[in-house]
Amino acid sequence: MHSPLEHAHVLVTGATGFVGQAVVEKLLSAYPTTRISILVRPRGDLTAQRRAEKLLRKPVFRGWRESVGEENALAAFTERVTVIPGDLEDVPELPTDLDVVVHSASSVSFDLPIDEAFTANVAGPVNLYERLLATGTDPHVVHVSTSYVAGLRKGVAEERSLGHDVDHRAELRSALAAREEAERASRRPEVLQELLRQAEVDHRRAGPRAVAAAAEAAREAWVRDELVSHARTRALSLGWPDVYTFTKAMGERVAEELWQSNGHRLSVVRPTIIESSLRHPFPGWIDGFKVADPLIAAYGRGLLPEFPALADTVLDVIPVDFVVNAILAAAAVPPAAGEAAYYQVSSGITNPLRFGKLYEYVREYFSANPMRDSSGSHVSVPAWSFPHRGAVERALRRRERVVDVADRALAQMPARPATRKWMSTLYKARRDLTTLRKFTSLYQPYTEIEVIFDDARTRALHDSLPAERRLEHGFDTTEIDWKTYLQEIHIPGVPGLTRGDRPKEKAPTDAELPQRSDVVAVFDLQRTVIAATLVEQYLWVELATRPPSRWPRALGNLVALGPRYLQAEQRDRGDFIRTFMRRYAGTHEAELRAAIADRVQESLRRDVLHEAVAQIRRHRAAGHRTVLVTGEIDVFVEPLASLFDVVVAGKMEKDDDGRWTGHLATSPLVGESRATWLTRYARDEGIDLTGSYAYGDSYADRPWLEVVGNPSVVNPDAQLYRYARAQRWPVHSWTTTVEGRVTPVLRSLKEAVRR
Repeated sequence: MHSPLEHAHVLVTGATGFVGQAVVEKLLSAYPTTRISILVRPRGDLTAQRRAEKLLRKPVFRGWRESVGEENALAAFTERVTVIPGDLEDVPELPTDLDVVVHSASSVSFDLPIDEAFTANVAGPVNLYERLLATGTDPHVVHVSTSYVAGLRKGVAEERSLGHDVDHRAELRSALAAREEAERASRRPEVLQELLRQAEVDHRRAGPRAVAAAAEAAREAWVRDELVSHARTRALSLGWPDVYTFTKAMGERVAEELWQSNGHRLSVVRPTIIESSLRHPFPGWIDGFKVADPLIAAYGRGLLPEFPALADTVLDVIPVDFVVNAILAAAAVPPAAGEAAYYQVSSGITNPLRFGKLYEYVREYFSANPMRDSSGSHVSVPAWSFPHRGAVERALRRRERVVDVADRALAQMPARPATRKWMSTLYKARRDLTTLRKFTSLYQPYTEIEVIFDDARTRALHDSLPAERRLEHGFDTTEIDWKTYLQEIHIPGVPGLTRGDRPKEKAPTDAELPQRSDVVAVFDLQRTVIAATLVEQYLWVELATRPPSRWPRALGNLVALGPRYLQAEQRDRGDFIRTFMRRYAGTHEAELRAAIADRVQESLRRDVLHEAVAQIRRHRAAGHRTVLVTGEIDVFVEPLASLFDVVVAGKMEKDDDGRWTGHLATSPLVGESRATWLTRYARDEGIDLTGSYAYGDSYADRPWLEVVGNPSVVNPDAQLYRYARAQRWPVHSWTTTVEGRVTPVLRSLKEAVRR
């Protein structure tokens, strides 16, 4: 018996996507005489042909590669598949002998900006069908949509054209114009002033360029948020839960008006929630996270203590191989010219999976196969009571307020091990709340939906298959045992669900540091190489060079001016150094240098952090040039010069008698100025910054940390800790001094008393 689509020429759009890959693989493996063309967009340096060849290496094609022989796979692929460079934004000329077009390209994101969603899911089909009309040919178009185009409704959604009068042309024009409107609005002074004010609060310690960059990034985020909100609001106002289902509904109407109404044949295939394969190309095949998987993964990691859902609602899931089989079965039986056929590939009527059962099966799986957290401990999954949305929202807001208050409090605390532990806990709490907030917003409509999708025509299409083809090419959902599918096939195959949470960052070891002579390892000083701060060093000098009778006055003055110094530090690190160093006005530099060498040097060296010394030695052993760059004055740094190959420090202005005036000789080398210095130094010295390393402790260090390819943070303040975690930079806790764990001030007082 001849197979369907024998000797047919099939064009597939979206061939690099989840469904598109599976369609191409099925045509290759089960339809040996079918010719295939795929529309592939070049990306960067990769040509369309090269992208297609890389696609062939993916797991979905493994069985087919083995069947033709790994050594022959590329040649066999090239013989069967023609790659057409281009995309749906500018569709190139298409073959004039097409028999079938499978249009599966689309954006599946629920929260895209409105212009991006319409460009992908509405303008794309317009361009495709206009180009097909221009060829003068009559292929049968299989338009892949989604059952959820039915929108916000209750009851049964039938397999027929959508009943609405929304003008997709007007909606497309409005969506594309929304970007320009939002961009214009984002540049209004009142918007920019607020964004700039917040950027200064958050980033002024990193310097003016960081503030400007943050303000512009915030403006771009403001535009995106406006467009995302616009998309969701417009969709809801017309009866769809999100911009994805809204634009897919508009895309269907494009296919009907541009293709079917012009006398051509159209089949619309509407899958529900597409997940991993039941059988083909192998059980559990999936390409990345799909609709339900982020929710399952977050639950397995313990990130969702509760979720607003109806336990009795149907979460309509369908394996991807059933969808592919339905697409190709529909392609083989075109409707009459000028007619359209509709197929809803769903399970909700014949084999419903209720959300309560899904939860039960998922909980059983993770209870028997728990994930591990970053410390290696098993994660205990929560028990859900299925509260209503309002209860979850109120609990979420309360937790968010608590985290905000704790975050502000931690930002004022010193960077100590206990503080960093609290920051880590707070970071995870905020991450979990963000996850819960996102999932509550995006998935709630699908977990409380009360629509059931009729699939009578789809079942009839399956029943029309010859009996001998039904096992391999059928899509009878009554065959699916949901418990077995979820626990033995789907969840074990989802990427990342068999691994624990992200492991803790660790310091590089000798073996991990490449031997190179063209890179630098740049270190900050305070709280990175030594445990002492500038204030503590001042106390050392005061206690070492003044008689005990002068100590109370010096300490009292320091305490009185503490708020002033704190404000300067929070405003700008350079201002803090300028402000604090005025205390040294009248100090004779030669006398101070002698006092430091005689009485303070040993204390300073004993306060060096043991882990920092070890890391400096690792870099030196690897041939890296070690550099200390600090805004500290050179006199105080001289005792540590032997640790480094290069020391760059500040200088004080002196009068004719060699006394410090209280003013700096040059601007402090901190923040952005340090980044500028490092860039120029690398250029002059032939240093490769992309392979270089940097270690800093303060958010003010962010600009120069970002200059190198391997930044690390050491004993970070709260703001830098948050930023480092977001950037996935290594976070080190270096706390052991060469002498021990006694704090510098206490040790200095003890030594002074002994003397």
